[in-house]
Amino acid sequence: MEEENITTVTQFIILGFPEFPELQILFFLLFLLIYLIILMGNLTIITVTCLDPRLHTPMYFFLSNLSFLDISYTSVTLPKLMDIFLRKSQRISSVGCFSQMYLFMVFLYVEFFLLTAMAYDRYVAICHPLRYTIIINERVSALMATGCWIFAFFVPVAATVLTSHFSYCGSHVINHYFCDISALMTLSCSSTRVMEGMIVIFGTIIALPCFMTILISYIYIISAILRIRSSEGRRKAFSTCSSHLTVVILYYVSILCLYMRPTSKQTLDQNKLIALLYNVFIPMFNPVIYSLKNKEVKAALRKVFNRK
Repeated sequence: MEEENITTVTQFIILGFPEFPELQILFFLLFLLIYLIILMGNLTIITVTCLDPRLHTPMYFFLSNLSFLDISYTSVTLPKLMDIFLRKSQRISSVGCFSQMYLFMVFLYVEFFLLTAMAYDRYVAICHPLRYTIIINERVSALMATGCWIFAFFVPVAATVLTSHFSYCGSHVINHYFCDISALMTLSCSSTRVMEGMIVIFGTIIALPCFMTILISYIYIISAILRIRSSEGRRKAFSTCSSHLTVVILYYVSILCLYMRPTSKQTLDQNKLIALLYNVFIPMFNPVIYSLKNKEVKAALRKVFNRK
């Protein structure tokens, strides 16, 4: 009898935020505004970094990669969410759903790697300033960034293939605003123990080493900053790291709350709110965090606008 209820899934239904049906148009306008802010803010960072020769350094090269990543991140999820708000178009094909899930996880891992590369860049700049241009030159930074992107495209392949081969019976309604792997696991009739184990393994061999690398880098960075005698020197050194450290804390706290909690303690409504933090609000505030605390970026912005 159970086998009769198992059908080949050709499409899913993404709920979005149905709790407030009277606010769907307002939500559409709100997320449209947020999406435009993300596009404009991150494209501005990329443009300014390309136009100002003073910003042609590894630090700003990684920042441009992060801005491009934020645009990619949100472009995977927000257009479909806005379509749900505006036209109530909640249906998505199984191919589209698994593609969205795969790309989202790719960008998730790219951010792990990029934030780690940026932490190492700051470590070398502050702890080994005389050797910085030798250790982190244009070729090395390009190889590091390319490695982050290429490696991230291979990591989620196994999880995507496994999820696409789950048996889905009963409801095909995804209680989320995109095809998140945790939401798909709750719909599966198949055992998800292997997938849960994979999430833990990937967290152990990828997320944890990235986090430990960032943590160790900042232990050395803070130790080096405290040894600087002048208060102005300490302030300047810390200002180059504070933006990155702020983003790291926000990102890792949200990821740990979402994927590292026991499944029994997770609710999909909570997961949606946490996912909004790192998928929508962090990319929106990243340009602000990096530009408002960075004199070089602000100077480059003034130069570009004055030229225009």
